[in-house]
Amino acid sequence: MHSTNSSPRYWTIEPPPPTVGVTFVVPVKDEVDNVGTLAAEISAAMADSTRSWECVWVDDGSTDGTGSALERVAAEDPRHRLVSLGRNCGQSTAMAVGFSRARGELLVTLDGDGQNDPRDVPRMIELLVDSGADVVNGWRRTREDGLVRRISSRVANGFRNWLTDEQVRDVGCSLRVMRREAVRHLFVFRGMHRFLPTLARLNGAERILEVPVHHRPRLRGTTKYGIHNRLWVALADAFAVRWLQARSVDPGLRPLTVVSAPPREGRA
Repeated sequence: MHSTNSSPRYWTIEPPPPTVGVTFVVPVKDEVDNVGTLAAEISAAMADSTRSWECVWVDDGSTDGTGSALERVAAEDPRHRLVSLGRNCGQSTAMAVGFSRARGELLVTLDGDGQNDPRDVPRMIELLVDSGADVVNGWRRTREDGLVRRISSRVANGFRNWLTDEQVRDVGCSLRVMRREAVRHLFVFRGMHRFLPTLARLNGAERILEVPVHHRPRLRGTTKYGIHNRLWVALADAFAVRWLQARSVDPGLRPLTVVSAPPREGRA
């Protein structure tokens, strides 16, 4: 639904009906030097899979030619699809847009900077399916980041877990596999991506597993995050998520069953 009203409006995630097995959702901002290589790695990682797949790239207002590079990728392999945002909206919005375009039964998220390794994805998918889990979250056994980023991530991760009463080892790891129901109807807000396991649990996910994954150094491009736009914002968002947890309501209602009544006899 479109509106000429410029005031803020809320929206929730509603993916289309599933038609493929797996959808990768990759938000990117000014990653022209990384997207071609990462696209090839995703294709190679899924080459032996029996599951059909697609990759939805969401270009979050790039100005360096990332969109053009992804258009070339999509032209060579239509399993890669591009959604371009007219301006920079932030990682959470870009990810939510990707979810809303995802046609997969299962959803895979990863960063577009090449630090997540797509080769981890097939075993994460099988773990989720075999275990009956709702979410499989990666945790980076060895961080290939600078000292400031590692420290800010550790502080924010610990604070989030303490405040939200979670035990997620690495909330900041973007590499995860989820059932589509885990994000369906999620309320979209800035910073949402930092709390996906917790929000998925509020959304009905009952089993969240964690598995160690590879983390690679950034070889090309520059990071978009630092202590000012990562640590402090994440801490503030944690209070909002804690509020949602504290105010959530579960009346325990059973799903509504509709029984068709027999037709009435005689005149209508």
